[in-house]
Amino acid sequence: MNPFVQKQAVLLLSITFAISCQNQKNSMTKIKSPVAKKNPQKLEKHGDVRTDNYYWLNDRENKAVIDYLEEENSYYAQLTGHTKDFQETLFEEMKARIKEDDYSVPYKNDGYWYITRYETGKEYPIYSRKKETLDADEEIMFNGNELAKDHEYFSIGGISISPDNTMAAFGVDTVSRRQYTIQIKNLKTGKIYDDKIDNTTGGSVWADDNKTLFYTKKDPVTLRSDKIYKHTLGTPPSSDELIFHEKDDTFGTFVYKTKSKKYIVIGSYSTLTSEYQILNANDPNGTFRMFSPRTRGLEYSISHYGDNFYVLTNKDGATNFKLMKAGEDKTSAEHWEEFISHRENVLLEDIDIFKEYYVLSERENGLNRIKINRWDESDSYYLPFDNETYTAYVSTNPDFDTEILRYGYNSMATPSSVIDFNMKTREKDIKKEQEVLGGKFNKENYVEKRIWAIARDGVKVPMSIVYHKNTLLSPETPLLQYAYGSYGATIDPYFSTVRLSLLDRGFVYALAHVRGGQYLGRPWYEDGKLLNKKNTFTDFVDCSKYLIEKKYTSADHLYAMGGSAGGLLMGAIVNMAPELYNGVVAQVPFVDVVTTMLDDSIPLTTGEYDEWGNPNEKQYYEYMKSYSPYDNVKKQAYPNMLVTTGLHDSQVQYFEPAKWVAKLRDMKTDTNLLLFDINMDAGHGGASGRFESLKEVAKEYTFLLDLECKIE
Repeated sequence: MNPFVQKQAVLLLSITFAISCQNQKNSMTKIKSPVAKKNPQKLEKHGDVRTDNYYWLNDRENKAVIDYLEEENSYYAQLTGHTKDFQETLFEEMKARIKEDDYSVPYKNDGYWYITRYETGKEYPIYSRKKETLDADEEIMFNGNELAKDHEYFSIGGISISPDNTMAAFGVDTVSRRQYTIQIKNLKTGKIYDDKIDNTTGGSVWADDNKTLFYTKKDPVTLRSDKIYKHTLGTPPSSDELIFHEKDDTFGTFVYKTKSKKYIVIGSYSTLTSEYQILNANDPNGTFRMFSPRTRGLEYSISHYGDNFYVLTNKDGATNFKLMKAGEDKTSAEHWEEFISHRENVLLEDIDIFKEYYVLSERENGLNRIKINRWDESDSYYLPFDNETYTAYVSTNPDFDTEILRYGYNSMATPSSVIDFNMKTREKDIKKEQEVLGGKFNKENYVEKRIWAIARDGVKVPMSIVYHKNTLLSPETPLLQYAYGSYGATIDPYFSTVRLSLLDRGFVYALAHVRGGQYLGRPWYEDGKLLNKKNTFTDFVDCSKYLIEKKYTSADHLYAMGGSAGGLLMGAIVNMAPELYNGVVAQVPFVDVVTTMLDDSIPLTTGEYDEWGNPNEKQYYEYMKSYSPYDNVKKQAYPNMLVTTGLHDSQVQYFEPAKWVAKLRDMKTDTNLLLFDINMDAGHGGASGRFESLKEVAKEYTFLLDLECKIE
């Protein structure tokens, strides 16, 4: 065929396809959307009255609420019916990249090698171990597939092995509200004891006597982790002894054992303050001793080595944290001595302790650094990493007396590796590289880089970018921008096999490291919370404007995605700058900030005051109200939107996105898509199965690809 004719034929086909795609969209908008009834509820605080027309959706026991959610699901199914085959294609494509009969790299602890593995066609992991050598017979401790077979949702967690290696305590959640029931299994006989401890975090700690177990209970209403109990094997849980009650409702509590195995530790934490108590693990009936009492604004964590504790802390204004040292018998803050001083440009994130070495996890200019140090100060060096879009982290290292450090590495274009590094010889052994099946993946086909946008206040905001080398950057290029931006949580640039389904179809993926995370150190977090929270939202918007200005994309092809607190971000940006986005995916979004933070019966509320502010104080109330997505929905055009939630979500209750969607339907002036997908069997993390969760990703990606008319 003549090249000119061929080009015209391709163009004609493209136009025809685009028209067909647009006709499909037009037909979808004619389907009647659900309408939630209005039942006005007056909410008054500080003399200010808000009217919430959809407050009635808070009651999950109300049949009318369930009926409404089912109606939304039906509407979603109708409008996405034409994509069902493609969703399945996308799911199978993503699943095909993943090695089904996979396994974790074994690690050794107390004479046993521990392995987590998967079998072909199975959704859940199998936890096993081998004694002394990897050639020994496999002992299956837990088969998740067997345990999950009668449940729509299943999660096992907190597996804790007794010091004599004969028993395992474990937690099970079958509802997805993160309320685990702890049970104990005899690993020699296979017997599961009658001891059943309900409403826990799932984790537990054995004392050295192999019969005493310390664990954390949750408040049954708020789900706050507030009590530490002591259980004796073979006794009824009703007789368990309350060891510690965290009565301050802005704090939570937890219990663990130091790596040295000498101490059992009770921790108390809020966003700004921490406190620890310690007990010799060989004295389970003893009394916990205060390490250093809480002082508001003082954060610290402790690691034990030899005759000393090493304290990672922000004491005395060490914003990016420093490391201090304290003797075992003089642990209060006035006795701490500086070991590693505070650095203005380096965030000290963690310390891992070995017999001959200690390893520091740091972050400088947004990049992970791992520093190896000998205790005798004869050697100190950094592991070398060579680009700007990688993630490196210290992995599972339970063995104290070893020269081997296990760490992980990946980048936006490089699959994950688990590496054993000899800290003495500096030799590394790659124990496992993530396999990307299907035969099509080659890291050289992808471009990854870091770019910097200029925010409206002059601050430079970094973004990590990845795309296929054949993707031409232009205003016609589809781009998905993602961010989280809260709690000081840093979303590092990471490799994703599922993301390839977008990259290989011409999408650019941009991870925006907005304020509210800790990518550029602790001040980056402080500048994105409380009365600075709006910086998170404006940073994201300014990153979007930068991407459009530099012709990576345009408003017609720019998409945004975020979940939980990142869903709050999505809710804020569609109110502030809806014209910048063609589509937005808000996953389990926290969007009703004011009402939730005023209700201390809702899980997590009181512990969040130091993150968002306490709206019982007028200053914080007014600031929250000025950005809370639900309170700021207005009569304007909104982008195409997909909103997701889980009926049993314990972190962001289902009714927040439900109310938000109902209000958006009533107020928005456009004919763009507004889809609401509710998982009636799951909670905050979505589906529990290894591959079932991919179906949720397939739905989200299909939503984006359909808007781009890229459904095959």
